[in-house]
Amino acid sequence: MTTLRTALCQFTAGAEPEENLRALDRLAERAAARGAQLAVFPEASMARFGAPLGPVAEPLDGPWADGVRHLAQRHGLTVVAGMFTPASEGRVANTLLATGPEVEAGYDKIHLYDAFGFRESDTVAPGREVTTIDVAGVRVGLATCYDVRFPELFRAHADAGAALSVLPTSWGAGPGKLAQWELLTRARALDATVWLAAAGQAPPDPAADLEERTPAPTGIGHSALIGPDGRVREQAGVGEELLVAEVDVAETERVRRAVAVLDNRRL
Repeated sequence: MTTLRTALCQFTAGAEPEENLRALDRLAERAAARGAQLAVFPEASMARFGAPLGPVAEPLDGPWADGVRHLAQRHGLTVVAGMFTPASEGRVANTLLATGPEVEAGYDKIHLYDAFGFRESDTVAPGREVTTIDVAGVRVGLATCYDVRFPELFRAHADAGAALSVLPTSWGAGPGKLAQWELLTRARALDATVWLAAAGQAPPDPAADLEERTPAPTGIGHSALIGPDGRVREQAGVGEELLVAEVDVAETERVRRAVAVLDNRRL
């Protein structure tokens, strides 16, 4: 039986990359102490939305990314964390850095959050490549936040052999947004028959009304691990929280035999 012990590391990022890097280090240490092999951090772990992104953007071989590499090496696990890298025309890319034992990759968010009055594309350039990594013998697909509204990406992960998709997010608050978050994460797991590890930013104010829209998507918490049958296995609240659980590849295979939606596609 192949399993991947996975940590969802929910926290609130600020505007200072160095402070956020220290938060990653602290949570990665806790995840490693609980036996995690993969630690998934939120989108915009480098710096929160609502602050200028251009001045903090760095390439994947820059000092912030190197700091993530060093902490992954020090704690002996693979880390996936959201950062911003330079792009053309004065914009940045919303990038996931994946780094750890025999893992080194980047994924640029494909679907940009031009919704609910926010225009991510004004400052962020879209990615174009579906990206998967292999962690301890398990194929893992990379996706970011608004990508969850596009099922074809998660089916592409499955087609590439992924048993697990990770979804770092900084989900926007607003009317019905928590209900949409819970529905969409379960739906993507179910319609691609993958495990889904959705790691979100905790809101800056844990007492805030999540039904009230904020100027920038700064998180609603509620990180969750969803099984390939669409059932929630672990779920966080609104504050900083660490969830650690086993992702069982054999369960993915059992669900795909029972509900062969990938094989039964006609379009």
